[in-house]
Amino acid sequence: MFITFEGIDFCGKSTQVELLKNYFEKKGKTVKVIREPGGTEISEKIRDILLDKKNNKMFMETELLLFSASRAQLVREKIIPFLKEGSVVISDRFHDSSTAYQGFGRGLPVEAVLNVHKLAIGETIPDITFIIDIPVSVAVERKALKTHQELDRIEVSSNDFFEKVRNGYLSLAKNEKRFRIINGTKSIEEIHKLIINYIEDFEQS
Repeated sequence: MFITFEGIDFCGKSTQVELLKNYFEKKGKTVKVIREPGGTEISEKIRDILLDKKNNKMFMETELLLFSASRAQLVREKIIPFLKEGSVVISDRFHDSSTAYQGFGRGLPVEAVLNVHKLAIGETIPDITFIIDIPVSVAVERKALKTHQELDRIEVSSNDFFEKVRNGYLSLAKNEKRFRIINGTKSIEEIHKLIINYIEDFEQS
């Protein structure tokens, strides 16, 4: 099973990824957790370029292609082999992030972004994609609490940008059955329980 988590920054994805990993491991399954961008030696180097605030002159086309290059390496080096060996693969972001962030957020033609996906990931489409949805105002509140953590190049983007990204995710969810939108303002435990319910329904279908 290939499961991805999406949502605007500070929505709580990473916490839910870890909880779901623990859930599957308790059931005796082999679980591989990956993150985007990153996950391989090459992809992590691309991640450093993408998230470095010094690279504030990066064009949006460059940004899309770098994310996709990192993803293409990750798919072939890690995701496909993991799935072939029977592991559950959980990814903190995947190609939908580029559709939402570089397409809807930056304003690149969504059709062009989708065409880049076809080359980068081929047929490697998630079985289930959870969108942890929060209002941008909640993201701003959570961001303010991250005083100990330096924000990256994407996280320092404007509220208007994140509104476009959020609307992009909600728009995507209308077009494909694999999406599950979850209210990210609920408690961590409530969100986890909803995710498990969706997973169990999927396994029984």
